[in-house]
Amino acid sequence: MRDRNSTSGGDARHTPTSDRLSDDNLVGLTKAFHSLLEEVGEDPQRQGLQKTPSRAARAFEFLTQGYRQSVEEIVNDAIFDTDASEIVLVKDIELYSMCEHHLLPFIGKAHVAYIPDGKVIGLSKVARIVDVFARRLQIQEQLTVQIADAIMDTLHPTGVAVVIEAKHLCMMMRGVEKQNSIMKTSCLRGTFKEDARTRAEFLSLLH
Repeated sequence: MRDRNSTSGGDARHTPTSDRLSDDNLVGLTKAFHSLLEEVGEDPQRQGLQKTPSRAARAFEFLTQGYRQSVEEIVNDAIFDTDASEIVLVKDIELYSMCEHHLLPFIGKAHVAYIPDGKVIGLSKVARIVDVFARRLQIQEQLTVQIADAIMDTLHPTGVAVVIEAKHLCMMMRGVEKQNSIMKTSCLRGTFKEDARTRAEFLSLLH
């Protein structure tokens, strides 16, 4: 078993050519933020806001770059032969995503484990797979499933387990305004779902 702690911060088979938006998309997004400022009663021409629409467009471009990335291009050739057959766990991967219901962030960490079946993946690639799906408009439940399925499809291990715990600003800043609530989700595939002892070992490693 290897316990690796990391604090790095659509369809996975879509193969884009760039993480960037097209010029037309960026112009359209800038105009949309300009309109948003007007609609909430602000003056986009005042000094502090003159460049805000373009800055916000660039920020949103980065926060949604997962739509223009694929797991294949992220992983590239970082898959290696191995005789290892015990749990590989990458803990505490920082995670930043956007709630698709309110366009507000949720922030937390992901824990990703798999049991190799002849192949392992480079450590940083696990965190980057998390980012591919986190940098899209999301719900946490679906994000957890997408990460697990991507690892399964990429490595074909005997099992995958993903746990995400996050705080949601759509619950903290609005609505019920609860500041200390943490949402936890899990997705188990293969041996982790079918074998109680393996599942118990994974859960014990998380704590």
